[in-house]
Amino acid sequence: MLNITQLLHIDKKIVLASASPRRKFLLEQIGLDFEIIPADIDEHNISAPEPRDIAKNLAAQKARAVASELDFPAYVIAADTIVVLDGKILNKPVDAADAKRMLQTLSGHTHTVYSGVTVLDVPGNRAIEDVQATKVTFRELNEAEIDAYVATGSPLDKAGAYGIQDDFGAVFVSHIEGCYYNIVGLPLEMLYTNLSRLVSNV
Repeated sequence: MLNITQLLHIDKKIVLASASPRRKFLLEQIGLDFEIIPADIDEHNISAPEPRDIAKNLAAQKARAVASELDFPAYVIAADTIVVLDGKILNKPVDAADAKRMLQTLSGHTHTVYSGVTVLDVPGNRAIEDVQATKVTFRELNEAEIDAYVATGSPLDKAGAYGIQDDFGAVFVSHIEGCYYNIVGLPLEMLYTNLSRLVSNV
């Protein structure tokens, strides 16, 4: 496998400030060597005029929270993904009934997925903060499909109550406009580009 760490001549550790198994998988997919140190912040204490700014600010706070704990040089990668429909943010569902309600709301409509991504240089404190947006359109879902998906438990740990990478969640999406990996939780092209910029000090 191509090793991105070697390709970019990264001479510091890479730290993923997230416990998300999906983000872990995506970093492994592109061949990054990294360790995981989840960020501990209050995600409900962020306000901004626009949803995209909330995602961006959350990612930045996660990166800086983890960076403050490090005693070694590193590049910290942090991300936050939110789902927005008609200006309303759909967070992770609180229970199965909430997941069902969200999926019923998304059915037959187009929503936007925003992922904020921060790459932070420690101890240099240089950072690149960015955000990616992808439009996602759901076909009309029937109640049996929604109930079956919710019963798997998979929607309960995902913003908007679905994962496009899931066996069943994938068939809800009729089409997308933008980056697929953004919907999974980490826009890889944007991450790679910004990491390479930070490493090369461009």
